[in-house]
Amino acid sequence: MTKRILIVEDHADIRRLIRMTLEFENHEIHEATNADDGLEAVRRLRPHLLLLDIMMPGKMDGLDLCRLVKSDPSLGAPWVVVLTARGQSKDIEAGMNAGADAYLLKPFSPLKLIETIDSLGTHSSEAP
Repeated sequence: MTKRILIVEDHADIRRLIRMTLEFENHEIHEATNADDGLEAVRRLRPHLLLLDIMMPGKMDGLDLCRLVKSDPSLGAPWVVVLTARGQSKDIEAGMNAGADAYLLKPFSPLKLIETIDSLGTHSSEAP
């Protein structure tokens, strides 16, 4: 099944790396450069999965977006994978408390990203 994936990341190089990693997996890939635009894209696209950075410019950060998406059933309850350089235990705990389904540290392995997405995909019938 083709997954609709939204990458919410302010760094173009990282978005490009993620896109290149996932293009071979036959996914529909969309991008947003900050959490505010990400929320608009979630409302419009109803993605199955968000790949979400934490530290971004704008009114909201990635954790704010994660909490919003996970607490509002009208947004389709997408899976959320946090991709961030923040790797202290308090950061990971904050990400999981915000509702993230997985937490990967930058720099991340493209294979690990695919494995993580595939493991969430076993429940894709629950996504929008």
